[in-house]
Amino acid sequence: MNTGSLNGAKQRGMAIISALLIAAVVAVIAAGMLTRQSVATRALEADQQRVQGRWVAQGGLEISRQLLWDARLRDPLTRRDQPWAQPLLAAGFAGRLEDEQGKFNLRNLVVNERIDEAQVQAFERLCELIGVSAVVGQRIRQRVIASYPHLLNAQIGATGKASFDSGRATSPDADHKPPPPKAPMLRTLEDLRSVEGMTDALIGQLAPYVTVVPATTWINGNTATAQVLAAYVPGLSLERATALIAERDAGRWFINRGDFVNRLRMPQLEMSSVKVGITSDWFRLRGEARRDQRRVSLDALLHRSEDRLPQVIWSRVGA
Repeated sequence: MNTGSLNGAKQRGMAIISALLIAAVVAVIAAGMLTRQSVATRALEADQQRVQGRWVAQGGLEISRQLLWDARLRDPLTRRDQPWAQPLLAAGFAGRLEDEQGKFNLRNLVVNERIDEAQVQAFERLCELIGVSAVVGQRIRQRVIASYPHLLNAQIGATGKASFDSGRATSPDADHKPPPPKAPMLRTLEDLRSVEGMTDALIGQLAPYVTVVPATTWINGNTATAQVLAAYVPGLSLERATALIAERDAGRWFINRGDFVNRLRMPQLEMSSVKVGITSDWFRLRGEARRDQRRVSLDALLHRSEDRLPQVIWSRVGA
């Protein structure tokens, strides 16, 4: 074999190798482009599903507002047998409304810039009934009180009037000038996570019985649990409260405050001291929108008035 033939063979070999290398590089580039395109497509699909999920969640919110409004138009009472209290299943949305006035409202601990001693005692009783330690209950109470302006050493007693500690070492003018809050205002129970000893499990333990509503409220006797009623009504035992709830849920709904007080069978109680009603204005919607593989959660607080559709006070939508 001559030298020319050898050089030609080498050149052909190098050309084949070069072609293979180029093909490999092109394949790698093409694969990378396909991968990026696939990732971009999946991201676009995920964004579309997220947007669609948000619209479905918004639809569930609007349906809930209409349910609450229709219930108000049909019946002035707020009861657990009404359509709003049933599970909501509609067009890819699953959720449920809760009557927040069937729970103890932590906002009630401070009324008119004064600590309400009757509410403090009710909260202490509730903590005992649901198994929350007195220490943690006290820390929760202190955290709540610190988030609202209130007069130093000023309390509202059982009479509903303010009483002052004469031993307070401040100027007389300070009685009318509450200091600013020392902690951020609470919006939900989840805001209590900063309280020492508070855990997610404990928040879950409180959730069926305690709420945070940005206004002072009365308990609704037609939606409250036995534990909340027993805590709210001084001298009412859990056993008697449980019996009342059983009668109520069997269809004997309280028709007015007088009916509730009479059925307590506690003649020593004055009606004015029993802050239990039969209507509600505050509701919490928790739900989830489902769109293909995407889940979008919804949590919202609604306020219902007499003259318009319920307002959304705040809402939180999460992927």
